[in-house]
Amino acid sequence: MSLSFEKCARKIFCKNSHCVQQGIQQISELTYNSRSMPLSTQSQGGDDQYVLVASLDNVRNLSNILKAIAFKDHALFNATRNGLKVTVEDSKCLQANAFIQAEIFQEFTIQEDSVCFQVNLTVLLDCLTIFGGSTVPGVTTALRMCYNGYGYPLTLFLEEGGVVTVCKINTQEPEEPIDFEFCSTNVTNKVILQSDSLKEAFSELDMTSEILQITMSPSQPYFRLSTFGNAGNAHYDYPKDSDMMELFQCTKTQTNRYKMSLLKPSTKALALSCKVSVRTDTRGFLSLQYLVRNDDGQICFVEYYCCPDEEVEEE
Repeated sequence: MSLSFEKCARKIFCKNSHCVQQGIQQISELTYNSRSMPLSTQSQGGDDQYVLVASLDNVRNLSNILKAIAFKDHALFNATRNGLKVTVEDSKCLQANAFIQAEIFQEFTIQEDSVCFQVNLTVLLDCLTIFGGSTVPGVTTALRMCYNGYGYPLTLFLEEGGVVTVCKINTQEPEEPIDFEFCSTNVTNKVILQSDSLKEAFSELDMTSEILQITMSPSQPYFRLSTFGNAGNAHYDYPKDSDMMELFQCTKTQTNRYKMSLLKPSTKALALSCKVSVRTDTRGFLSLQYLVRNDDGQICFVEYYCCPDEEVEEE
């Protein structure tokens, strides 16, 4: 049975509400404070002061998803009652979104319709892995993330083995994300693949190529990835009836080129995912949606938008 990624993600997360536009931008910093006391003790009382509280028994369920979009220092967090949407952008040509549903958290409390803030993603990931990201069976780091509203820091309580570390990261003035205007009604071609097959393709293509060319067509070659590197031209074809092809919907032949430098960050999400949806719209804009299962088997989504390379598109 085919899985429609975008329908799941769009139902879960609504469009960003207007973020606060006034105030002074603050520089990210963090402070540490370790205590030998249960994390549950930290969470007693005072929760009413927070506009957002999110708790996880296993911090890896958040840190792994954030690592999949960590190609720039800063990230925009938008929280609604449905969960978290985290956005990272590069040069107005690339946008990555991580969708973490409210059900992923053991506790997810929000006092407003939408809570929006920006933080230094590098610093945040350093905090989330402060205990070293232990992979020992049965040993996990618990997280309680609290935000008191505009102008206040993001406070993290992390507990492992009875030791609690408190990290405070100053939030920044949130910037409105780029609207790539990628609408499902304008999608011309879409395929859903097993992620392993896309990993295999990237391992065989010449990654010294500056661009990746994607051809999608109702007829042969159906779905083709091409590179033009130091070793010459390379092509990787997928038959539409391939066992690795879960869905094939192509309405017209379309060939577009994308800068490899923009696509390489998405390989972090590919490495974590089990399925990937590849879509192009009438303008040639590319959407890559990755279905990721966390350590507890729950599903999250990571989505990348990339604009076509107009300089070579007409060649």
